Amino acid sequence: MNFCSDNATGVSPEIMAAIAAANYGSVSSYGDDEYTKGLQVKFSELFETSVTVFPVATGSAANALSLAVVTPPYGAVYCHGESHINLDECGAPEFFSGGAKLVTITGNHAKIDAGTLEKSLARAGVGVVHHVQPAAVSITQATEAGTIYTPAEISQISEVVRHHNLHLHMDGSRFANAVASLGCSPADVTWRAGVDILSFGATKNGAMAAEAVVFFNEELANNFPFYRKRSGHLFSKMRFLSAQLSAYITDDLWLKNAAHANQMAAKLAQGLAGVEGVIFCHPVEANEIFLQLPESVIVAVLAEGFQFYRWDSETGCTIRIVTAFNTKEEDVIALVEAVKRYH
Repeated sequence: MNFCSDNATGVSPEIMAAIAAANYGSVSSYGDDEYTKGLQVKFSELFETSVTVFPVATGSAANALSLAVVTPPYGAVYCHGESHINLDECGAPEFFSGGAKLVTITGNHAKIDAGTLEKSLARAGVGVVHHVQPAAVSITQATEAGTIYTPAEISQISEVVRHHNLHLHMDGSRFANAVASLGCSPADVTWRAGVDILSFGATKNGAMAAEAVVFFNEELANNFPFYRKRSGHLFSKMRFLSAQLSAYITDDLWLKNAAHANQMAAKLAQGLAGVEGVIFCHPVEANEIFLQLPESVIVAVLAEGFQFYRWDSETGCTIRIVTAFNTKEEDVIALVEAVKRYH
């Protein structure tokens, strides 16, 4: 029973069917097809405003190319120290921006605090030739700790961003889980709160390989086609990415999938709450759980065939458990019982 990551799951049946349906006939290549063109209308309806959408295959590409558009080589992107762009993208944001610097901000539960951000930007040395120049701020929704920014928190960050004439990017690899948890509209936690660019994730939530870069500030999108082409993400058979994204947002599949993953995480957390030796590291707000267990319990549960990551080190006692769109309730119950059994 694999709780390592929502990347470990298969493809949502609706999306697999959409890929198969797109496999008939010939269409124009490199995104000049009806599947891709239709995304502009569908995503604009989803976000209740006119947007410009570009399909790409990976979240790293979505993040790195988004930030490259708004960050010069001498620029700086402000992000949380635990963010994916800082820890897990092998320097891709720096590479595709031509050498920009990531400046990390602290904050509880992997969330940037607007006040801390303001203080950091105030001493950034704007206009000083010896320092990189602030260009963008990137926040992660849901965060790498499985926590969620509220619309109010994003708006507070956005106010700081606007005050310093920067752009706000959102890494939304688990955006669906955040929206499903908040119960708000996608618009409320993006452009209405001041987000300029969204990396809209789908792969973790049921797609085969499909992400989208969504521009709310459409002027910023003018040069993006060149960045995408140069990075190798202008697919010749783009229809197969676009068909996934189209199916993903049709009939709220993206929210249904995310809601199930969130519910399974909540059930698991409820089952483990109060068990002796279990310490939760962060609030459980989406589909990730970070907790500490005694070493003996970790070894015994792993031996039973459950899979999850040790998060702090290969021998550490902090683990991460991730639920997905197709996680079975009986597997969640079995994991809870296994943890209880070895205490």
